[in-house]
Amino acid sequence: MTTETLDRPDGLAGQPGFGEVYARVQHFYAHQMQLFDRHDADGWAATFTEDAVFSVPTLDAPVRGRAHLAATVLRNRRRQQDSGEQHRHWIGMLDVRPGPDGALRTRCYALVYVTPRGGSSRLLRVCVMEDELVPGDGGWLTRRRVVTRDDLACGRGTA
Repeated sequence: MTTETLDRPDGLAGQPGFGEVYARVQHFYAHQMQLFDRHDADGWAATFTEDAVFSVPTLDAPVRGRAHLAATVLRNRRRQQDSGEQHRHWIGMLDVRPGPDGALRTRCYALVYVTPRGGSSRLLRVCVMEDELVPGDGGWLTRRRVVTRDDLACGRGTA
């Protein structure tokens, strides 16, 4: 996915059924992020394809497959328990474009808030999340996710 695809006017907007697709994608992300924030490792991993690839700059290498995705959630839970912090993910400014073979390409902003035990919440990270979603079991599954962080991308000409 590139910013070139975001500038083209051939997205789903204005096409019949767009509102329903858009609402389903928003619901998918709300459900997926709540599973992640509750540390439901198996539930969250099940929202990805078996061979999914998840690339995020806080990890040394992309995570591949549901088992490794679930392990990442459990690692995050241990870290947050040790630090006494709660993380919450907020998805917004969602753009949905048709992709090949019935897939959807999405791009959105992902904000990560942290709340220390007994403290006030604050914005921890601002990210761009780009996904490839494919139909699966009555809903969507993430086949590929690439996350970039604004604090690591500044000055590089990327999101």
